[in-house]
Amino acid sequence: MTRVNDAQDSTPAPPETSIPQDMRSRVDQLHEKRRTVHDGPGEKATERQHAKGKLTARERIEALLDADSFVEVEGLRRHRATGFGLERNRPHTDGVITGWGKIDDRTVFVYAHDFRVFGGSLGESHAQKIHKIMDMAETAGAPLISLNDGAGARIQEGVTALAGYGGIFSRNVRASGVIPQISVMLGPCAGGAAYSPALTDFVFIVRDISQMFITGPEVVEAVTGEAVTHDELGGADVHSTRSGVAAFVHDDERECLEDVRYLVSLLPSNNQETPPVSDSGDPADRRNDSLTELVPAEPNRSYDMRAVLDEVADDGDYLEVHQHWANNVLCAFARIDGHPVGLIANQPQTLAGALDINASEKAARFVHTCDAFGIPLVTLVDVPGFLPGTDQEHQGIIRHGAKLLYAYCSASVPRVQVILRKAYGGAYIVMDSRSIGADVSFTWPSNEIAVMGADGAANIVFRKEIAAAEDPEQARADLTEQYREELMHPYYAAERGLVDDVIDPAETRHVLARTLEMLRRKKASLPHRRHGIPPM
Repeated sequence: MTRVNDAQDSTPAPPETSIPQDMRSRVDQLHEKRRTVHDGPGEKATERQHAKGKLTARERIEALLDADSFVEVEGLRRHRATGFGLERNRPHTDGVITGWGKIDDRTVFVYAHDFRVFGGSLGESHAQKIHKIMDMAETAGAPLISLNDGAGARIQEGVTALAGYGGIFSRNVRASGVIPQISVMLGPCAGGAAYSPALTDFVFIVRDISQMFITGPEVVEAVTGEAVTHDELGGADVHSTRSGVAAFVHDDERECLEDVRYLVSLLPSNNQETPPVSDSGDPADRRNDSLTELVPAEPNRSYDMRAVLDEVADDGDYLEVHQHWANNVLCAFARIDGHPVGLIANQPQTLAGALDINASEKAARFVHTCDAFGIPLVTLVDVPGFLPGTDQEHQGIIRHGAKLLYAYCSASVPRVQVILRKAYGGAYIVMDSRSIGADVSFTWPSNEIAVMGADGAANIVFRKEIAAAEDPEQARADLTEQYREELMHPYYAAERGLVDDVIDPAETRHVLARTLEMLRRKKASLPHRRHGIPPM
């Protein structure tokens, strides 16, 4: 019996076909339109963009995504507005390029303002293209990245432009905590062009070419009489060091876009997926012998907490969020044993690591973000308390500090606390103590957990004894040491079940890796409610 595969193919060849001439003509027209759209508004406009040190929108997309992975959506769309000269200028794309592509072979959605077309300003069609790609990203469960270089609402289109921004804002909020939303500021962005990024999860900004403000310098001077430059009002350094709007700041567009790719590699595509695992080859049980020397035993001596992050993270590699703002607390994405984690740590080099208003807000936002996307939290504690003073009290340290407390208490992801040296007062509680829901708490043998430092505590507890002593200074020293030995020794909290173990600092990474592995399938039950009411 002859098998079909062995038989000669007797199927007659299909008749030769040819595309009708009118169809070929239409196909050629389509290719020509696409080529024209891809080439952009013209060489002079591109030269002006490059002269400002800026890439074009398509160059940015090419630098962001894997090679040849971008698929454009509605590239031939044009505005339909009439009046004020718009009817004579109807370029394709209408000033925004939208579509999807890949980053490390994972799907992402992107839109990029094209400043060469109407200054990247937003009109009705422009907004509808963004609405569509935002809806597609949410439906597909993939990150959304916006490359922002736009002058705000298109004045010639009036209220329809404003309504377009409203549609973007509502989608930003609807997708919040569902898919990662990343905004990259690559030009002057005013009004609604600044508000939408503020609603997203992460804001990147590039020095010299990028600004964000609600109203520009001209309006500020007209209303207040204050003369200010674009950068002084809303430049990269303003938003990365003072306002806290920008989480990442860069000097170069391509370097910035490379860091966007790195951030995406640490995040899940949506809140239903687990963060991507990447084996670096760094052993989970690698010892951290240098930590004993890096962290001084004396509670008042300073050191750089980043050196601890270097030791704990896979290959010492981590991505710090808000690196230049609220430096008394560090927030960073890293991997431990290949799995992404969120690291929160007090920084003794700034304000001795005390929590203040900005640090509380910075850490609270980071905790909420990690919790939304299923990223475990590791909290490294060395905190003397909340920063005292009338300035902090009058500006609402109680309310702002409560934001961090609320964030930790509401987080349902795996949570591990490590107390390196000291944890005093309410700040000990707020930094993810067992009492507010940390799954596991460890301390080093050098730790001190107490209401306050031994000196201050002894002055209060033994006030009368010190005053009555023949040598008050010697009495204060003796009673301070007594308080420290009885209530602040390293095993006091462990003996009462407030920490789970006192560990060798050299074993910190290994202990964290094993604990996080155990917690990987954690299931947390939360009460049914519409949503909580966090302190705002």
